[in-house]
Order: sequence, then structure tokens, then C-alpha cells
Amino acid sequence: METREPTAAAVQAARAVRIELGRLRRRLRENYDRSELTASQTALLGRLGREGPATASELASAEGVRPQSVALSISALAGRGLVTRTPDPHDGRRQVVSLGPSGREFLESSRAAGEGWLAGVLTERLTEAECATLAEAMTLLERVTGL
Repeated sequence: METREPTAAAVQAARAVRIELGRLRRRLRENYDRSELTASQTALLGRLGREGPATASELASAEGVRPQSVALSISALAGRGLVTRTPDPHDGRRQVVSLGPSGREFLESSRAAGEGWLAGVLTERLTEAECATLAEAMTLLERVTGL
């Protein structure tokens, strides 16, 4: 695919998407039951929920943080019963971290709370036609992110 200079419309859209998705993310976080988890701990739970079990080094690489930071977060999450650690079948020196039942329940209830809040706000502030337009716009963002 040939690389082109971004158009003025693309630059404007990119800025608007970045700003509004950032705002939306913050508002959703306000509605999650974080149960005094740090943002890093919540991010690790989310990644484990989306991508499945991983080693601490894999999680650190995916999150762009130091392995020591991930190790501390994993210990805190394991202490609260949100994740489990088992020996890596390929390398006994490492452990595989998995989302535990309590961790899965936490993620599901947090997501439900955020989605419930958002559905309520969409119902209050947008018409049905606007909600449909917003849903169509999400399919465009899916194309952009390559999912």
C-alpha cells in the first residue's frame, strides 16, 4: 500500500478521535469498580482477560513496562485472589499467570458497570438514529485498528 500525506480531514478526525476516546476512557474508569486496584493492576487483569494466560515477561513486554513492576502487580493481584500462578510447562523457572475466577468476575462486573453507564448516557443524550450512526462509526474504527 502506498504511503500518502494525511489529508486535513484525516488530521482533524485523528485529533477528535484521540481526544474523545481519552475522555470516554476516563469516564468509563470512573464507573468501574476498581476495588482499590492501581491502573497497572487493572490493565494486567484486562490483558489476561482478553489474551489469556501469560508469563510475567510477556505481560511486561505487552504493557511496555519493566518485568519487576509486573512482578509486583502480579503478587498484589495473586494476594487478592484475582490471578493464579502455575509453573510454566516449558520452563520450570518461570510461572504462567492466569485470570482466576474472582478476577474474571471483577472484570465482568466492571465492564458491565461501564457499559451500563454508557448506555444510559447514550439514551439520555442521543436519538436512536444518532446511536445507530455512532455504532456505524465504531465499525470504521475497527477497520482503522485492524481488528
